[in-house]
Amino acid sequence: MASKKGPNSIDVHVGSRVRMRRMMLHMSQEKLGEALGITFQQVQKYEKGMNRISSSRLQQLSDILQVPVAFFFEDGAGPQKSHLGQAAVDDIRQFVTSHEGLRLIQAFSQIKSDTLRRSIVRLVSELAVEADRCPTSSKSAIWSTTGRQIAICVICGAPTPSHARYRIRRADEEHERAAKESELSEA
Repeated sequence: MASKKGPNSIDVHVGSRVRMRRMMLHMSQEKLGEALGITFQQVQKYEKGMNRISSSRLQQLSDILQVPVAFFFEDGAGPQKSHLGQAAVDDIRQFVTSHEGLRLIQAFSQIKSDTLRRSIVRLVSELAVEADRCPTSSKSAIWSTTGRQIAICVICGAPTPSHARYRIRRADEEHERAAKESELSEA
């Protein structure tokens, strides 16, 4: 009995780039399907790499999504040059093309302060390490916030944990210190 082959990695990559660009434009699969003259199910298959996109369809997609055809091949449709394994690259690609990933990237790119960006990266890195250590952590849990205070810890699920409050407080203090330093250097 022959085993069924999965989608080609290049088709998956091109499909993920179609999805990412569609989401950046806040376009639904239905709307993209209408513009292409196909069903939204076909758009889903393209985005998952289950169906290969023809060259003429790729040109049509580039016109609709307002990007050059080369956009669909950027960042990975070839031999792996990264030190990361294929599974890690696939995880990153899946996150970047998800709704949450795209929202996070768009929000993060709007932050102009390099100091604040570094503080956020440090905070998230620490949370990721602790999430692996915490036996009750849930990767799908969501931070619930009121202002700048964390109400529920994604690491252990406890209400207002002191370790999370401390890290947020430290990040806030670092941000305030950097803002004061910036004001002093401008004066």
